[in-house]
Amino acid sequence: MSADVYDVIVIGAGPVGENVADRAVQGGLTAAIVEAELVGGECSYWACMPTKALLRDAAALRAARSLPGAAAAVTGRLDTAAVLQRRDRFAAHWHDDGQVSWLQSAGIALVRGHGRLAGERTVTVTRPDGGATMLEARHAVVIATGTSAAVPPIPGLADARPWTSREAVAAERIPERLAIIGGGVVGAELATAYSAFGTAVTLIARDGLLPRVEPFASEQVATALAADGVRLLIGAEPTEVTRHGDGTVSIVLAAGETVQADEVLVATGRRANTGDLGLETVGLVPGGWLRVDESLRVVDESGVPVAGGGLYAAGDVNGRALLTHQGKYQARAAGDVIAARARGGEVDDAPWGRHAATADHVAVPQVIFTHPEIASVGHTLASATAAGLGVRPVEYDLGAVAGASLHADGYTGCVSMLIDEDAGTIAGFTAVGPDTAELVHAATVAIAGQVPIERLWHAVPAYPTMSELWLRLLETAGSDTRTRIHPTEQLVTSDR
Repeated sequence: MSADVYDVIVIGAGPVGENVADRAVQGGLTAAIVEAELVGGECSYWACMPTKALLRDAAALRAARSLPGAAAAVTGRLDTAAVLQRRDRFAAHWHDDGQVSWLQSAGIALVRGHGRLAGERTVTVTRPDGGATMLEARHAVVIATGTSAAVPPIPGLADARPWTSREAVAAERIPERLAIIGGGVVGAELATAYSAFGTAVTLIARDGLLPRVEPFASEQVATALAADGVRLLIGAEPTEVTRHGDGTVSIVLAAGETVQADEVLVATGRRANTGDLGLETVGLVPGGWLRVDESLRVVDESGVPVAGGGLYAAGDVNGRALLTHQGKYQARAAGDVIAARARGGEVDDAPWGRHAATADHVAVPQVIFTHPEIASVGHTLASATAAGLGVRPVEYDLGAVAGASLHADGYTGCVSMLIDEDAGTIAGFTAVGPDTAELVHAATVAIAGQVPIERLWHAVPAYPTMSELWLRLLETAGSDTRTRIHPTEQLVTSDR
């Protein structure tokens, strides 16, 4: 079989794969992208965009009801049908014509089908018609296949036809009762969305609600979910799941209680889509996360690049930071470094270099679109301590900031920053409260730029905005006499 030859072949046409191919083409290379499903990937059709569309109407309604004049104008309940219609628009009604047109305009070839490695820089694509296409890369193959929902081995769960995030986000009807297994980001966001629709939601969170965020933030979300009617079962462990003949579902818990629902959503984490990629042809074991160096080349356990240095992995599939924006950041570095290496140019893969994904380690921003929102970047107190950093936490009541009190009557929120006192910079930032999402980028710039605390005093926040929180944090830090926390000392939470 003769092969079609390109400089770069990308397996996976989500946002990460699209960005890798685009940067390679902008660098003067030819690129083909292989996709078995919809061009645009998980984020476009089942995650970021449609999920936030499901959440936004309820958030806007809550915001209006927090202001007396606006509240007087609000009548009736949330129009669930209209929310779903808007969700459909943001998911392009699950058609990828627009994304395909963009590929064409960018000069990227699209090959439909399932791609597998067939050796170094060689990919075999099984097309939808059952035929095969052979592709060869002159310089690099990039794996950008992302992740899928992990279904835990709870007896009966797989046979109970559970929802994953895909089914929950794309649902055409709203169940009266929804049980969610898992208290992470997906579980918390979808509990927020479905409770706003009027669904009776039971959230089963064996390991706690949002266990990786600062405790003060997860506590505020837990309080809000409970106020919205969500039943939180923290520490509960499902032991058996049954789908009955009438379509309802029973979830038996270790403590003996049985939860009844119309649908059960599994939100217990993600697994890398590497099980059927032909990794064995380049000496790797299928099914796991792909280890990469700072320029996103796939490496073995000793850190040596595999496949002659011509295999890269960007986005969720490498397990570094499972967020779309972080995957696109990696994609830009990967596409640029492939082009640089192809033309024999200089490679800048030292920390914070153009071809390095340094931010993955210290400056990963995230917004959790629950009620209230959680915006964070960098370390939490727990992760900073585990990393051996000597940090001092500083917290402030966000509701006491003038801009927040104007934003909503009775505004409730909290913000914290972690000061790395050895470096004199910020190591972490977390804010919880309504509409905190837009606050996170200022913190991201401060952390990625390693801006000294002394210089931040000169970054004057506009008044009266919520960004005044920066001044209040600095004032609190300046008057705070607590000693910094070292990893060998007991964790102490600051007074709020």
